[in-house]
Amino acid sequence: MSADHTLAEAVDNLVYEPVQVHDHGIDLTVAAVYEVAAPGSIDFGGDELEDADLEPVPTELAAPDDEYGWWHLEGGQYVIQHNEFLTDLEQPVQLQPRNELLARGGSHPSMLVRDHLPLMPLSVADGGLELKENARVSTLLSDQAP
Repeated sequence: MSADHTLAEAVDNLVYEPVQVHDHGIDLTVAAVYEVAAPGSIDFGGDELEDADLEPVPTELAAPDDEYGWWHLEGGQYVIQHNEFLTDLEQPVQLQPRNELLARGGSHPSMLVRDHLPLMPLSVADGGLELKENARVSTLLSDQAP
């Protein structure tokens, strides 16, 4: 079994495995986009730690018979949630934005992940971004990539 299949076994809820799993890793898809409606708070000791209030950004169908809608995002900051979930990996793997997202003015941080996929901040350039439900926006990189 290849390293990619081992990684794929640690990712639940893939939208369409034949497209998402490839030689370099696994592409992750966007399930929800949120705006920060009210700030969270972080203190030194954690007694005053509060989550931000997140409001879902609605989607719009391009045509009445479309199955999936589009988020019409203006330039700014958002928070995204992936469709996929991680089970506990033996070693952390790198999560990074896909080149397709970067080339269209979107970005999110790169980080090591191991036991869960966190909500991710999404930056959108001033020109905006059209993002379709289930779009592949991130990649988990396999350490066995050529």
